[in-house]
Amino acid sequence: MPNARRPNARRDVVVITGGTAGVGRATARLFAGKGADVAVIARGREGLEATRGEIEALGARALAIQADVADEDAVEAAAARIEDELGPIDIWVNNAFAGIFSTFMEMTSEEYRRVTDVTYYGQVHGTRAALRRMLPRRRGSIVLVGSALAYRGIPLQSAYCGAKHAVQGFLDAVRCELIHADSPVRLCMVQLPALNTPQFDWGRVHIDSKPRPAGKIYQPEVAARAIRFAAYSRRKEVWVGRTTIEAIVGDALASPWLDRYLGATGVDGQATGEPLERGRRDNLFEPVPGDPGAHGRFDAQASPSSLQMVLNRHRGAAVAAGAGAALAAGTAWLLRNRARRAAD
Repeated sequence: MPNARRPNARRDVVVITGGTAGVGRATARLFAGKGADVAVIARGREGLEATRGEIEALGARALAIQADVADEDAVEAAAARIEDELGPIDIWVNNAFAGIFSTFMEMTSEEYRRVTDVTYYGQVHGTRAALRRMLPRRRGSIVLVGSALAYRGIPLQSAYCGAKHAVQGFLDAVRCELIHADSPVRLCMVQLPALNTPQFDWGRVHIDSKPRPAGKIYQPEVAARAIRFAAYSRRKEVWVGRTTIEAIVGDALASPWLDRYLGATGVDGQATGEPLERGRRDNLFEPVPGDPGAHGRFDAQASPSSLQMVLNRHRGAAVAAGAGAALAAGTAWLLRNRARRAAD
């Protein structure tokens, strides 16, 4: 089991991009609390300092690096510094992303490209930097943080959905290459549901009201637990939340119907109706000042747990329990039928 180590064993070194807010912040806390040393990569200096303080307060070594994941050279330099200061990287979590709430035609090409550079190329750059170090050592784990929207696009988020779809295709291709090379380095993608993170307060918007998550909302700690689970598993993907399963399976079975349904409901479903604050700033090209923390403004609506994820972590036991229940039901049915026949 992860981190069930001998007293003098080396602690895992974990890298988290976008590690100062939302899911990344919750994930940094979780890994540090479970005995790992953690490096976070992000753009905002105040968030980096606050996150480093939290990691160190949990008894872990911390390294906070100010860098933009869209810059491949900066990511490579960060990886080199992490290994110099903390040691060999065991786990790399590609979490950083950028988003914009806008119809496709109201976005500029520059905005669209920026979302793609961070959300897609940021994961490509992180994976390359990690593999450069993990492949020669023949060990390590890389987690690609995805979304239900990697399979099912929704209105107002075409740039983000396109980037996450690209990450999913990237996962397929690179995993095949690792298998061909007989490499034990692991690559897993976590598909997340709607989450209560600060992105809805600092994401760029071209709509008339404050944005909100689409569908059921979960707390970022739910995602963090799934990411840590994925880092130590040998699975290709981990789906988190009932709504993620519904979106992925529903799209596979009835994609044209979902197009019509989301066309009718998806735009209004992502708007709160509350007016945007005057002078609102976004983080698309520059970080927003301050420490954003892990949670957004939807604490009252967000679920702190996912039954589906509990079953995911204990898949063997769940399958066995299901099989046992089916066997018990079948046995009861046979006994009832035998008793009926005997009575006749």
